Amino acid sequence: MTARIGCCTWIFGDAPLPDIAQRVRRSGLDGVELFGDVDELDPASARRILDGEGLDVFSITPGDADISHPDASIRNAGIDYYDRLMDWAAGLGEPLISCHGQVGRIKPVTSQQEEDDLLIASVDRICAMARARGLQVVFEILNRYETHQVRTVAQGLSLLDAVRADNLKLLPDAYHMNIEEEDPVAAIKAGAGRIGLYHAADSNRCGIGQGHTDFAAQLRALRDIGYGGPVILETNAPGPNPFTPEKSSGFREIVEAQLSASGTEIRRLAA
Repeated sequence: MTARIGCCTWIFGDAPLPDIAQRVRRSGLDGVELFGDVDELDPASARRILDGEGLDVFSITPGDADISHPDASIRNAGIDYYDRLMDWAAGLGEPLISCHGQVGRIKPVTSQQEEDDLLIASVDRICAMARARGLQVVFEILNRYETHQVRTVAQGLSLLDAVRADNLKLLPDAYHMNIEEEDPVAAIKAGAGRIGLYHAADSNRCGIGQGHTDFAAQLRALRDIGYGGPVILETNAPGPNPFTPEKSSGFREIVEAQLSASGTEIRRLAA
């Protein structure tokens, strides 16, 4: 397994991109999953900043967009965001477009079945928009505290079977799998050929080795299924409120240290 390693840029909060890029480069990583701030961040400028630090753009983290809400105006606004996100991403090369529902909506407004059907239809539309631009989509599998939809690899595979898009794969995340999967390694193996990206944070969402996740086993499973993409770190400093990276003063320095140590450990385990 090739241990190309990146990190999500949102984990540094509202730090300017030049500062984030310097921290990522100092951590010894190879690239980033860039937050899709389509209204504030110019993609050409972002590309120059990241190129200047020798960093690739592996993928894009979407902003929250409720693509399964039964209110058509809300749902269509979410799909429109993805449409604009893909035009924005064109200035960055051809990064993977990560997709998920509204983070924090943990129960249906109407019924589970109706909203699952709406999710399938919306993901199908998003994949069609991506295909027209030559882009690939990965659907991120979250946990029960962030979504009421697609919380396991098995559910993700069912989504792929329902959508049947040739440019759609799954994005399992070690932190979310720690909560939802009975056996994360078996879940990874079940996704053979259908995993397009992998996120990593330990069981407490801190750096690799700071919790109890068996990353040696997960990385072996990824190698066994022929996964060739990067490992994207999505760690946070310790502290409450999982919906913000800004835990306390000095959190960016903590995250930078997590990334550096995590990269070293992943390369050791993947060797």
